[in-house]
Amino acid sequence: MTREKIFEKLTTIFRNNFDDEDITLSEDTSSVDIEDWDSLEQINLVVTIQDEFKIKFNIEEVNAMKNVGEMVDFILKKIGA
Repeated sequence: MTREKIFEKLTTIFRNNFDDEDITLSEDTSSVDIEDWDSLEQINLVVTIQDEFKIKFNIEEVNAMKNVGEMVDFILKKIGA
């Protein structure tokens, strides 16, 4: 799976989780950029991403994700791309 395809899937996940069709993700998008992205929403995102990509993150990986670009890096690593 390509980085671009992962971004497409993540965009759908973020739009659904935040109920906001205007969300546009970039490598640098972080919780500062999305108003409702708090610690509870982070958990919801992680669970949804794990389900979508059939992967599991450990707590250290979740804590290391500072932006969407890092999230994509971890997904690529987990799916072996």
